[in-house]
Amino acid sequence: MSTSPNPAQPVIVVIGGGAGGLELVTRLGDRLGRRQSARVVLIDQSPIHIWKPHLHEVAAGSLDIGQHRLEYAAQASWHHFEFQLGRFISLDRASQSVTVSAMPDMDGQPMLPRRVIRYDYLVVALGSTINTFGIPGALEFAIALDSPSEAERFRQKLVAACMRANARALEGKESLVSIVIIGAGATVVELSAELRNAARVLFAYGIHGMDPTRDIRISLVEGADRVLPGLPERISKSVSQLITKLDVDILTGEKVTRVSAAGIETASGKTVRADLVVWAAGIKAPDFLKNLDGLEANRLNQLIVTDHLQTTRDERIYALGDCAQCQWDAKRGFVPPRAQAAHQQAAYLYDLFRGLLAGRSVGPFRYRDFGSLVSLGAQSAVGNLMGGVVGGNMFIEGLIARLMYRSLYQMHMLALHGWLKTGLDWVSHTLRRVTEPHIKLH
Repeated sequence: MSTSPNPAQPVIVVIGGGAGGLELVTRLGDRLGRRQSARVVLIDQSPIHIWKPHLHEVAAGSLDIGQHRLEYAAQASWHHFEFQLGRFISLDRASQSVTVSAMPDMDGQPMLPRRVIRYDYLVVALGSTINTFGIPGALEFAIALDSPSEAERFRQKLVAACMRANARALEGKESLVSIVIIGAGATVVELSAELRNAARVLFAYGIHGMDPTRDIRISLVEGADRVLPGLPERISKSVSQLITKLDVDILTGEKVTRVSAAGIETASGKTVRADLVVWAAGIKAPDFLKNLDGLEANRLNQLIVTDHLQTTRDERIYALGDCAQCQWDAKRGFVPPRAQAAHQQAAYLYDLFRGLLAGRSVGPFRYRDFGSLVSLGAQSAVGNLMGGVVGGNMFIEGLIARLMYRSLYQMHMLALHGWLKTGLDWVSHTLRRVTEPHIKLH
């Protein structure tokens, strides 16, 4: 949605429509945009939003992008903010403006021109991308599930690999499909469980005649000595036991040194053949943030921010989510790159901007860790609840953990749509799950 600029209105520009950025502009639009107290602008190079924790389900085919996508333009119209489609090119702090790229249509014809957008306050919410640590072949031969397009690309390659393997089996040849996932964080563990479930569903639907366990091999390769190295050890042990039952191979203490079309190599000398390789061994902020018009950044390209989420060298520029380095406390270091952190920071900046425009001060940002939940597809979920949820630290698993994991997405939907639309969407998706195939088959 585009509105005519009012010079009297302060302009709040948010770059990046991920979970935190979209929640922020939605709330600001409902409060400030509706009352014309401020012009709220969202910039993103994609026209659609997909909740990033869903990407492993898209990759496995258990979630259809078409059913869970949100059009930024529609959200802007409903919630009184402005959406600018295009890639963020540059920042000019002297003129308080950002430049957005021209956008072609699907045939390469000009659609939107290059634009310069002035701001009074700027929020950088660009999220993160993969960190390959310079490993040879990683960028060329591995897939990173950090965008809807990459998740969809993996799904299509998975179906193609299964069809080729089935054709080999009919000729009496080896039919093994080998999938190697580098890294063993929460998203990787969730992906491995979804892939095993997808293999079984493919077999049940008769898409191929291979054995879903014997003929589809899934391997997790992790440089640390256990899966989920960033979470409590009890969760790590429980998850290891559960995914081992799903016939997922776990290789810990193995650092990948090379990725090729044939598979991977590790520092210990192991080679693992792979039809598909997923890289999820680390993250970093986009490379251009390390030289963003003099703003201070760390070695992961994250913008360093104060306890008010302001960048250290410009009080009118803020950052949130994975692309920001924000101090937690002296003991625990920095705020972790999790969806709950982006959600809390978006809520904080909403209050902060309301305070700025009303002439009142807002205290510093304080991150509260509510624990971690890891989904293992339809089988189970495990996690721990902390702090304000239970008043301590409680380990949970099974159905309760699974329901709480699903509630995280519903909380995101509530922040974007409110109770009525979220409830109707939940009913609609539930009915589809009953009447349609459990995985996308084409």
